[in-house]
Amino acid sequence: MNAPLLQVEDLCVHRGGVRVLDRVSFALGAGETLGIVGASGSGKSTLARAVLRLLEPADGRVRWRGRDFLALSGRELRAARREMQIVFQDPATSLDPRMTVFSILAEPLVVHRLERRHGLEERILALLREVDLGPEVLHRHPHELSGGQAQRVALARALAPSPALLVADEALSAVDVSIQAQMANLFGKLRHSASLACLFISHDLRFTAVLCDRIAVLSRGAIVELAEAASLVRAPRHDVTRALIAAARESEVQRR
Repeated sequence: MNAPLLQVEDLCVHRGGVRVLDRVSFALGAGETLGIVGASGSGKSTLARAVLRLLEPADGRVRWRGRDFLALSGRELRAARREMQIVFQDPATSLDPRMTVFSILAEPLVVHRLERRHGLEERILALLREVDLGPEVLHRHPHELSGGQAQRVALARALAPSPALLVADEALSAVDVSIQAQMANLFGKLRHSASLACLFISHDLRFTAVLCDRIAVLSRGAIVELAEAASLVRAPRHDVTRALIAAARESEVQRR
């Protein structure tokens, strides 16, 4: 068995004296998609940020390609972070309103010196094609985009440095229900075409069960169940998992 790309061991995060992540452990292989599901307040987004060092954990380890990610600094940390990208829940808060789509997508390419300026527009157009957008959005600002278009731009920006790991933090929940399925299909297509490892964080098992190889169920900051996606949906072992499955089925009935 190949060594995991990302390994999280006994990760703890405290906030205001309260433990919001409680000894979370999991491993993620190259090209694998792991779903992290749980109700609101279960610690999902905190986990995403702690794994990427957007906040510092109180205890535990995060290993990236076998190295202690929490101990990296300087050039080594920047190199690792280039390979680890995130798509946040709401593109309205993650995209700079002063920048055009061209500038938003050019920024990571220039910062990481991944594209010469004369080839920049061609590379940006290719990124837009990857997320099913055309050149007509190039010179628009975020407020001139629909919610679905803005989230696709956020996804294209995350893909710009050709990461090995993509963290999708509730990336479908802020877009209209009518285009959630389109975005889910896009995530699935990109995952296979780019051989990305993906940490797919969601409260909704409907899409998680389809997109992910395995699913970890988070409750009160702890993983209460982790299994292959099909097995978890077919034969859940924990009450929290059963409640999430029931909620997903009820949501599907209401949509019909």
